[in-house]
Amino acid sequence: MSTVSRLEIMDTTLRDGEQMQNVSYTAEEKLTLSKILLTEVKVDRLEITSARVSEGEKKTVQKILHWAQDAGFADRFEILSFIDGDRSVKWAQSVGIQRLNLLTKGSYKHCSEQLRKTPEQHIDDIRATVNAIAENGLQANVYLEDFSNGIKDSPQYVFDLIEALNELPVQRILLPDTLGIFNPFQTYEYVSQVIQRYPDTHFEFHPHNDYGVGTANALAAAKAGVKGIHATVNGMGERAGNAPLDEVVISIRDFLDVDINIDETKLHKVSQYVEMFSGQRMAHNKPIYGKNVFTQTAGIHADGDKKGQLYSNPLKPERFNRKTKYALGKLSGKANLDMCLRELDIEISEEEKQVLLQKIIELGDKKEVITIEDLPYLILDVFEMPENRPFKLLYCSINSTYQLKPVAAIKCAYHDRVVEAYSHGNGGYDAFMNALQEALFEFNIPMPQLLDYSVTIPPGGQTNALVQAAISWRIKKNGKPLTVTTRGVDPDQNMAAIEATVKMINTIISHTL
Repeated sequence: MSTVSRLEIMDTTLRDGEQMQNVSYTAEEKLTLSKILLTEVKVDRLEITSARVSEGEKKTVQKILHWAQDAGFADRFEILSFIDGDRSVKWAQSVGIQRLNLLTKGSYKHCSEQLRKTPEQHIDDIRATVNAIAENGLQANVYLEDFSNGIKDSPQYVFDLIEALNELPVQRILLPDTLGIFNPFQTYEYVSQVIQRYPDTHFEFHPHNDYGVGTANALAAAKAGVKGIHATVNGMGERAGNAPLDEVVISIRDFLDVDINIDETKLHKVSQYVEMFSGQRMAHNKPIYGKNVFTQTAGIHADGDKKGQLYSNPLKPERFNRKTKYALGKLSGKANLDMCLRELDIEISEEEKQVLLQKIIELGDKKEVITIEDLPYLILDVFEMPENRPFKLLYCSINSTYQLKPVAAIKCAYHDRVVEAYSHGNGGYDAFMNALQEALFEFNIPMPQLLDYSVTIPPGGQTNALVQAAISWRIKKNGKPLTVTTRGVDPDQNMAAIEATVKMINTIISHTL
C-alpha cells in the first residue's frame, strides 16, 4: 500500500522521450500527441521540451500553447529549464509556458566535477534562479539530476539541497534515476528515506530503464509515497529509454490502492500514434501495447478459455479497447480454430476444419504462426486453386522515371469481364492502387482500406533476394469491421505488394460479397 491516495502522472514523451536516437516530432505531431495525452489519456501534466532548444522548437511550443490556452490546458505544460540567468525564464514567457522544471545537480560528484562549484555556490545559483522564476509570475519545479547516485554516495549533499529548496517557492522536487542504476529495492529504500525525512514536500520520481526495471522502480517509488511519477509513451527515451506510461499506470493501479487520473482505454491509441510518428516499432511482446500480448497460441489455453476463461488474468484486453486473439500454429487445437472462425463469422464443414488444421500444423513446423488476420487468406489458399479464383490480374506494368510520377497500366479479369485501367501515383505501388481502384469500380468490388504495410528482406540478402510484403486491410463483413492480413513474395518489392493485394481482392469476393 502506498502512503498517498492520489498520484500525479507527468508525461515527458515530447521532451525526454524525444532524446531517443533518430526520433524527432514535427509541430503538428507534437500538437496531436499533446491533445491525445491531455484530453483522452488524461495525464496530469506534460513536459514538452527544453528551453532555448531552437527557433523551430519555439514556434512549435507557441503553436501548442495557443491551442492549450483556448482549451483551458495552459497550466498543464512544463519545460526543462536551466540555471542560465533569466534566459530560460524569458524563453518560457515568449512561448506561454507557466511552469519550469529547473535542472540542478543532485549528486556531489556532478556538482563538484561537472559544475566545478561548491555545494554552497550551487545552492546560491539555484536560489537566484528560482526567485527570478517566481518574480516573473512563473512556477518552479526542481530536478535533482543524478539523484540516485547522490543519495547513495553523498546523502548529506542531497539533504542540504532539499532543505534549501524547501525554503524557496518550489512546487515539486523531482527525483530522477538519471542513469537507470536503481533496482526496485533501492528505489523503495532511498525514496522512503527522503520522504520520511521531509514528509510535507511534494516529491516525484523519474525512472529510466537501463536495467529493464523502470516500471518496477516506478511501482516501488509509488509504494514509498511519492506524489508523482514521470513516464513516456512506449518507453521512449535516451539509451534504453524511460519507464513506459502504460506499464507504469496499470501496474500502480492494479498493485497499489492509489487513484490515478488516466483513461486506460486510450493508452493503446496514444501508443499507436507515438509508434507511427516516431518510426520506432515496438516489440510484439511488449506488455499492454504489444501486438501479441493478448494472443493465445497453445490449444490447451484456448480450450480453457472456451470452457470458462480459465487462462485469463486481470489484464483483460477489453480494458484497453482490444480483444483476445487465438493464434494458430503447431501447438494449436480445434478450440483455437473454432474460436477464430467464430470471431470471423466464417462457417466451414468439420472435414474442412480438419484439413485446415493440418495445414496450420504444417506451417507451424516451419516456424510460421497464423493469426486470425491471416486465416481468410489461408482458407483461400487451401480450398481454392489460383486458376479458380474469380479475380485475376492479367497484366501489370509500372513505369518509374526520375522526377516524374510513376504510372501503372493494368488489365484485370472478373468472371467473364476484362477491364483495363491506367493511373499515376506518388510511387509505383500507389500508381497500381489508383489504377486498381478504377478497375474495381467497374467490377462493383469494394476497395479495401489499407491499414499497415511492412516489407521484409532476409538478413544479408542480395539485390535479387525474395521480398515479403505483408499488408493489413480493413474490410466489412456483415456490417462489422474486420482486419485481414495478406502476404506476397517476389524479388520485386512492388510485385510482392501487388500479389498480396490481389489475394486481398479475392478474399473480399469470397467472404464479403
